[in-house]
Amino acid sequence: MTKFAVAYSDLREGDAAGTALGATLLEKLGGTPDVVIIFISPDSDQQAILSALQRTCQPEQMLGCSSAGEFTGEVLSEGLACALAIRSDELFFSVGLGRELSKDYTQAGRTIVSAFRYPEMPRALYRTALLLTDILSGGAEDLIASISQQTDGTFHIFGGGAGDNARFARTPVFFGTEIYDDAAVALEILSKKPVGIGSHHGWHPVTEPMLVTRADGLRLISLDGRPALDVFQEYAQATGQALDPANPVPFFLHNVLGIDAGLGLYKLRAPLAVHADGSFTCATEVPEGAIVSIMSGVLEAAVDAASQAAQMALRQMHACEPGMTLFFDCVVTRLRMGDEFNEELHAVQHIVGAPGFVGCNTHGQVVSGQGQFSGFHNCNAVVCILPA
Repeated sequence: MTKFAVAYSDLREGDAAGTALGATLLEKLGGTPDVVIIFISPDSDQQAILSALQRTCQPEQMLGCSSAGEFTGEVLSEGLACALAIRSDELFFSVGLGRELSKDYTQAGRTIVSAFRYPEMPRALYRTALLLTDILSGGAEDLIASISQQTDGTFHIFGGGAGDNARFARTPVFFGTEIYDDAAVALEILSKKPVGIGSHHGWHPVTEPMLVTRADGLRLISLDGRPALDVFQEYAQATGQALDPANPVPFFLHNVLGIDAGLGLYKLRAPLAVHADGSFTCATEVPEGAIVSIMSGVLEAAVDAASQAAQMALRQMHACEPGMTLFFDCVVTRLRMGDEFNEELHAVQHIVGAPGFVGCNTHGQVVSGQGQFSGFHNCNAVVCILPA
């Protein structure tokens, strides 16, 4: 039997918020949780909330991250702490932490996987991992690849990059009551029942393909030998849009970059800031030599993307009853949609049905596994359905 409990708090005092969360989870769950997953606004006292939550409901394991907008089936806001508690004799959990990501992603992936229990439980047919990572460390694609390699590609991986409301100043993850920068944390989920994972973004290319001729980490320097800003300014002028280098976010909310991955698929990369030399800082690396296009998407497409992600996840349940939904989408999507972001949440809930959901806006999304467009993305809707 598996039991789920969701709670949220908008209390400003950290100890009170963590205590309230823990008490609510205990009451709903009827016992000590096997695991708690928590997302906490960067404007909250994250340390106090974690400590009080641990003290109050004493989960066996706990993990989470700083977030950029938090939601449950009851509330959508910015400045919350929201948590999911699970108690089960059918789902089995382990938590792994990888540190110093910016120095060695392969070793970080190896350390995370060393905490997993799947070699001891070969009868657990379905292997899934929730991955949360400090996006400011960069190299999320490499980390996902490392974890996949260490597990022989047998895990479906989903999750996102920790957020700080698009400030890009500090994006930590949580392991127990500790807060870590330059780190990633993963929850291993082993099950005899299927776990459904789906993703979709709904953006489409609106320019001819271009070559990334210079890039350095998160900085996109030139396209087809021209400063990135010149290329985007030319497109903005041609489409009647305004791109102010001093305040580019309003333009970037509606115009992102897509890396051509073949077969008509694009990995999205969100530009964030313009530098004096005409280069951009992006939320995720854009590799030199990549073929890219400027991408556009209407608000209705974002809602449709969430619906398609939920439908994809539900199909993978193979008629098993859904128990709880985890949902991640980009902070860029929330900022672009404003109050209409609620429509995405309603779309997911409508597709999955009555069971509750919990999630947050992230700085990038993780999805990797069979039948999925694998890797690290921006502006993607990611849905995970856990079985009842």
